[in-house]
Amino acid sequence: MHGPGAGGTASDGPAVLPASRTEGDGSAVIRVLSYNVRSLRDDREALARVIRACAPDLVLIQEAPRFFRWRKAVARLARAAELVYVTGGATATGPLILSSLRARVERTEDILLPLTPGLHRRGFATAVLRFGGARLVAASCHLSLAAAEREAQAGMLLDVLDRQTREAGVAHAVVGGDLNDRPGGRAFRRLTGGLRDAWAEAPWGGEYTSTPADPHQRIDAVLATEGVEILGCGVPLDLGGVSHADLRAATDHLPVLAALRIPAGPGARHRGSPARG
Repeated sequence: MHGPGAGGTASDGPAVLPASRTEGDGSAVIRVLSYNVRSLRDDREALARVIRACAPDLVLIQEAPRFFRWRKAVARLARAAELVYVTGGATATGPLILSSLRARVERTEDILLPLTPGLHRRGFATAVLRFGGARLVAASCHLSLAAAEREAQAGMLLDVLDRQTREAGVAHAVVGGDLNDRPGGRAFRRLTGGLRDAWAEAPWGGEYTSTPADPHQRIDAVLATEGVEILGCGVPLDLGGVSHADLRAATDHLPVLAALRIPAGPGARHRGSPARG
């Protein structure tokens, strides 16, 4: 596992995070952003600026608005971030998926998890998406604050991904989430028993995601299945257009941005297209 450099920044990852593009063989390089937005209770303009600067194809959000007029709040965020709504929000108790117009949405499924009395109900927002000739299952998750429930939910997420990839005939999956667990924790280890930790394989930018004012722990992550090429992943601390003031003002977590290459599926056409095409 690659370690962080001084101040929790990558010392041996890519200097520049690759831009989105579709390759001649149909495979797709996509930018995936995972972000806990704390129900939009903070500076929404700063949040939108951060998201736009990351130029994501896919945004896996946690703590989206889920109460009164939540759909309007989500629509405003999507417009401000220059993205479109895919699925989730109140229907998944907080996890939400947004995408660029580059994505073709094939199917969506919001999943409610069993309710433990006295604890907040959790859920997953999931979708099957196509970028160029590449198809994948995407999921946003926000795991429990309680250790035993959190570990069980990690296992449920792996089961959901296994089912959905089989049903859709998709070989690849990507997860973004607030795991409420550090690497080495039981839930984190359970997830990385079936998925790959993008920061651990290709660290870029910053490591720690909590808190923006005092980054000292990594509890948010982008994870991917075998076969997905991880080109770089981390907190976009020094990305052009992202200011440290906006990162502190936007919400109570720092975002995780990853560049991934998704292989083309069977029968994909061989044709090139420009970046972010």
